[in-house]
Amino acid sequence: MALDGCGLLCKYILIIFNIIFAVVGFAFLGLGLWLRFSDNTRAIFHVEELSSSAFVMGVTVLIALGAVMLFVVMFGDYGACNEKRCALQVFSALLAMLATLVVVVGVLANIKSHEVGLKFAEFYASLYTLYVANQDPGIAVTLTFIHNTLHCCGVTGISIIELVKQTCPKPDGFFEYIKMDSCSGVIADVFIGKAPMMMGIFVGTGVLLMTAMICAIVLLNQLKNAHRERTVYYSNVY
Repeated sequence: MALDGCGLLCKYILIIFNIIFAVVGFAFLGLGLWLRFSDNTRAIFHVEELSSSAFVMGVTVLIALGAVMLFVVMFGDYGACNEKRCALQVFSALLAMLATLVVVVGVLANIKSHEVGLKFAEFYASLYTLYVANQDPGIAVTLTFIHNTLHCCGVTGISIIELVKQTCPKPDGFFEYIKMDSCSGVIADVFIGKAPMMMGIFVGTGVLLMTAMICAIVLLNQLKNAHRERTVYYSNVY
């Protein structure tokens, strides 16, 4: 069906958005499944006392989030690439729910920033302990990502005694060769000391999802109009 410039722009924006969304979804799902079924971490999920630990909850959230993102992408890509109105309607509804959920989570995380910060610090400590005990390559990748993103190093930050030094980022200055910030402290500070900034990230993500939803609605309306015009044309001809 013929689309004008705005419709084509929205179509390509949706395709790019879904590609990025799919990559992030696969990363979350793959990491969550690795941590869930790795030989070094599988036993944790069978210990009743640890069933409510931050590590178990974190892995469960990763798997669920990755699966939901891929589910949304399935409708988004199918609807945008094939110009299917039904798929775009489902995609728009899912994005609206996701955007609302992200904003609500951001507000709650800001209100309960202290508890959230402690939970994430506990999750990091669990990953750290597991890697020190088992040297699992999947956990090593996770720690490397956390360390480089937050520019921190382990639970001590002291290069001489730090047990996960190989996963830490390169020091920025002379003093960082001796000691970097510890990740437990940085994580707690991000969620406790910088709670408004974290809420801004959540709200910004919600706005991004809403933008994609608006593009889907614009594309959907243009497809409806094109279908209506074609129906009128054939009615007049025949």
